Amino acid sequence: MVNCEDVIHFLDTYLDIAHIPDASHNGLQVAGTPRVGSIAFGVSASLEFFRKAVAAGADLAVVHHGLLWGKEQPLTGLFRERVAFLLKHDLNLAAYHLPLDKHPVVGHNAVLMRAIKAERVQPFGEYHGQQIGFSGIVNARLDDIITRLETYCQTQTKLLAYGPKEIGTVAVVSGGAGDLLPQAIGKKIDLYITGVLDEPAQEWCREGHINCLALGHYNSEKAGVLALMELVAKRFGVQTQFIDVPNPL
Repeated sequence: MVNCEDVIHFLDTYLDIAHIPDASHNGLQVAGTPRVGSIAFGVSASLEFFRKAVAAGADLAVVHHGLLWGKEQPLTGLFRERVAFLLKHDLNLAAYHLPLDKHPVVGHNAVLMRAIKAERVQPFGEYHGQQIGFSGIVNARLDDIITRLETYCQTQTKLLAYGPKEIGTVAVVSGGAGDLLPQAIGKKIDLYITGVLDEPAQEWCREGHINCLALGHYNSEKAGVLALMELVAKRFGVQTQFIDVPNPL
């Protein structure tokens, strides 16, 4: 068993939440038992995730998408049910949004770049004044990159193939970052990888002569959560478990 506040302090510091502007409330969002022996990691805070975490014996739940998004919300409806479940079961909840997107080691985008063996990696993708993704150099066929990511993320991808089949440059911004595609076009990137796309993406790709690969919002953001879980397990020696709540979106 370890003190929950020690785990939270480590995560807050390691992910540098104090220096990353973010509308969501990063860090501890709901306080539960002060001592933890088992930590559940997942992508998004939901009742299904909470139920699975409690069933697994977790004392602390760590997610990418939390419950608080920078605005007051009445404790009614589904929001009340989620909070009430956490309080009833004394389950701590911590969330890390943009800090887990952009971290250079355990962030979703950094991990995905390593998965495709990108080199000369540098920050990419401006969002609210900060760069939350990465770009880099690869030497691989488009089909090979797709196969590698589908296997790594355990997902079926969607491809807009309007660029070269031999990929030299790549950029990754996980989640709902389809609107950053024009930035990749501006940098003359061969392949832009994200979670989900909206309707304008097809013609942006056609006119920008770029390939775009969508992994699904949820599946594109398992990578950092899993890397963070491994780090915490080694640091604190507590039981950890990734709680998968499959989501095709």
